[in-house]
Amino acid sequence: MSPHRHRHRNRNRVLLLGIFAIFFGSLIFAGVLRFSGWRPHGMKNKGELLQPPADLRAVAPKLLDGSAYRWTPINRTWRIALAPPADCGAECAKVAKDIHTVWELLGREAIRVDVLWLCASASCALPDGAPPQANLRLLQADAALRAQLPRADQVAWSGGRGVPVYVIDPNGFVILRYAAGADPGDLRSDLAKLLKLK
Repeated sequence: MSPHRHRHRNRNRVLLLGIFAIFFGSLIFAGVLRFSGWRPHGMKNKGELLQPPADLRAVAPKLLDGSAYRWTPINRTWRIALAPPADCGAECAKVAKDIHTVWELLGREAIRVDVLWLCASASCALPDGAPPQANLRLLQADAALRAQLPRADQVAWSGGRGVPVYVIDPNGFVILRYAAGADPGDLRSDLAKLLKLK
């Protein structure tokens, strides 16, 4: 074999090995990233992702007027839920204002989001100073429903008190939790992403 053909064959082999290295190297690198839990910054949720999500499909919440609140997945309605304690005062008014602001910032998608306020007792009303909201649903006190919301009784945070907030998907699964005192902007950011899902 001539030296020219020998160099040509070696160059082709090196090129073929380089193609294999690039292809399989990128697969291995992607696998390492995937199984290490790394995700691009824009793909990360800001709330606590509940694993496994709490399943509320068997729970039948009732509105204050006694009518049933149905999950109806076909409507693709997302929910912001909170279960404040009975003695919640100014803290609940602040949370109500924050949730109202988040809801308004969702723009035209806001009609696809209900706000569920789980009452703590039979005599239930929004706190003084809470803004009126079109998609607010006051739910009757329901111990079974409250028990399904992960760590709903953790209402304290450093420097004051607050109420945890939850995101419930259209099927009735509680998928995200925001600790008491969490930045409402985080809730808005996560909801904006979720509402893009069809």
